[in-house]
Amino acid sequence: MESIHRTVFILGTAIVLGSLPVLAEQANFDRLTLAQGFSPSSAIVSGQTGGSTSLPAAIGKRDRLGNPCLGFGDPTPDHILELQADFRNLTVAVDSGGFDTTLIVEAPDGSLLCGDDTGSSRDASVADGQWPSGSYKVWVGSIDSGARHNYTLSVARN
Repeated sequence: MESIHRTVFILGTAIVLGSLPVLAEQANFDRLTLAQGFSPSSAIVSGQTGGSTSLPAAIGKRDRLGNPCLGFGDPTPDHILELQADFRNLTVAVDSGGFDTTLIVEAPDGSLLCGDDTGSSRDASVADGQWPSGSYKVWVGSIDSGARHNYTLSVARN
């Protein structure tokens, strides 16, 4: 009898521990997986801003370049961006039709890239020259707490 309990315990523990990486990478909306040579049309997902959690308080106040992280959203990432290879010169951009959005991207090493207004647009974007392969957590926020706006999120080569 003790042998059966031990076997059940070991199997149960293995199942729980095996599912932790999957649980850690859940998102509110679609996942985006990109390999070398991806087409621009395959690098677009959609979602909706919303939430009253201060993203700077929940994730980080500044990114690795010193830019402020802003906005309100859900503490769960909106998207997971999976890069299957190292990339150079990518831009992640939000298009909400002109609403005031914010963007936080957490790299696999835990460093942040944060964006607010892009040029004359109130939509956010981030760009960087080095994007190592791995899973990136992406939060699309609103500058106003609780504001809900539909958006598309795209990834493009610079």
